[in-house]
Amino acid sequence: MTTALITGATAGIGSAFARRLASDGHNLVLVARNTERLQKQATELHDKHGVEAEVLTADLSTEAGIAAVEARLADRTHPVDLLVNNAGFGNKGEFLEVPMEDELTMLKVHCEAVLRLTSAAVRGMKERRRGGVVNVASVAAFVPRGTYGASKAWVVQFTQGAAKDLAGSGVRLMALCPGFVRTEFHERAGMGTDNIPSWMWLDADKLVAEALKDMGRGKSLSIPDPRYKALMGVVKVAPRGLLGGITSRTGRKYGPQ
Repeated sequence: MTTALITGATAGIGSAFARRLASDGHNLVLVARNTERLQKQATELHDKHGVEAEVLTADLSTEAGIAAVEARLADRTHPVDLLVNNAGFGNKGEFLEVPMEDELTMLKVHCEAVLRLTSAAVRGMKERRRGGVVNVASVAAFVPRGTYGASKAWVVQFTQGAAKDLAGSGVRLMALCPGFVRTEFHERAGMGTDNIPSWMWLDADKLVAEALKDMGRGKSLSIPDPRYKALMGVVKVAPRGLLGGITSRTGRKYGPQ
């Protein structure tokens, strides 16, 4: 049986990955900050699917948290075959309204942790000539929208660049770029969601199913919904200045900064 390590595993997209991978027979290493929620999730997945579900409490906004997950990924006696870098969050407020400490924390979680954990995982995968990494980004990566969008753009560029470098090694890397997903994300950031059109919402379980299909096809970028694929097609041809104004207004209305 293969083993998948998922960060931000107790809610939203991370939880959906855990459910799907457990149902497919993968053992799990579940990473999040809340030990009680992790233990409950591990018990439920073990009881329902008969897989081993290891718990690792770690806060990826801290050096100790990142180092703990790096150490687990570097364990050659219990190798990880699939890494899902899902942990992330949003800040409410425009540029200069968000405290600098919070901005830097976002970069640590979205960029530094992704870089270090991907590197720790891929070293062993490359030696074994098999494995995969899914780095969860966002469609916000493709529009000029503050620190959140910038950090997710970094995730996309890093992942696709590393995927090219690892071509032929047996290791696959993919950046996953969802749109609005019904999770705890907005609630944790203190953002209202009543004004978001119903058609923009995605189901986490369906999103994960499409993402894994794209991973199987060898894609380095997954936008797992036709609606958002169409929107991103428009974004590619829209003038940058016009796009910046539109995304600034819609970002203040709907999304994280």
